[in-house]
Amino acid sequence: MKQVTVLIPCYNEEKSLPLLHEQLCAVMDSLSHYTWQVLLVNDGSRDNTLAVARELRTKDERICFIDLSRNFGKERAMLAGFDHAKGDCMVIMDADLQHPPTVIPEMLKYWEEGYDDVYARRNSRGKESWLRRKLSLTYYKLLQKASNTDVLQNVGDFRLLDRKCIDAITQMRECERYTKGLFSWIGFRKKEITFDQKDRIAGESSFNIFKLFSLAIQGITSFTTAPLKMATLLGFIVSIAAFIYMCYVLVKTIICGDPVQGYPTLVILILFLGGVQLVSLGIIGEYLGRIFNETKGRPVYFIREKEGID
Repeated sequence: MKQVTVLIPCYNEEKSLPLLHEQLCAVMDSLSHYTWQVLLVNDGSRDNTLAVARELRTKDERICFIDLSRNFGKERAMLAGFDHAKGDCMVIMDADLQHPPTVIPEMLKYWEEGYDDVYARRNSRGKESWLRRKLSLTYYKLLQKASNTDVLQNVGDFRLLDRKCIDAITQMRECERYTKGLFSWIGFRKKEITFDQKDRIAGESSFNIFKLFSLAIQGITSFTTAPLKMATLLGFIVSIAAFIYMCYVLVKTIICGDPVQGYPTLVILILFLGGVQLVSLGIIGEYLGRIFNETKGRPVYFIREKEGID
């Protein structure tokens, strides 16, 4: 009998977990020809998420949990789940029920047909602000054009992965992780399905605009060196423009003399060139910072407690 792991990273999800468990049970009971492992990864929650996970474990032996030593972030929490998944395949989903469990049977159907990565693309994004939706779609388009990897647009972590995909992801131990890009980078046979993203059932999202911006920067710097090339190109263009302007000033001085003029122009040029230099240094700094973090060789996460896992 094949085993299915359901990986659910959790951060402050005490209200959502009982509701999610109820809906998952309906799906799992209807697919009794599979054995199930529901793997909750508590990513340093500040509420009673761990206590709720323990309570669910006493009611349902299919539930198991990992309690990380602190909040490491969703990407690293997912890796902890990858490392401890026992299933022949794994479904990744959020705890807030924005990813409906009713989609899982369709994922399993395509997996049985031989697909290794069945990913869910959003038809709609629920109650999401216009600005956030627009920025997200624009970001994916930019990353798609800048990266050599075919990063899927409007696709999150909600997907089913075959065991060979799970093993491939666990081999990549970088600290600065962008798992959405890794899913595309490893390749394998993929299949798209669509779903309507639901509204968050309880609690509040921990991803504010600043965290989303940080994740976007991480995705860009993890999968493309385009910003470095753009900084080089911009420097080259500015250098040519400065040379042309220098020639213009030289000829003008020779022909028309050199009265004291151009102070505003001089200030503008200095500020512009200084801004270009600072932006270029910032881009280089982002890449150097990631190199610095990777060269430390620290473990990606630490586990304080786990139950139901060998």
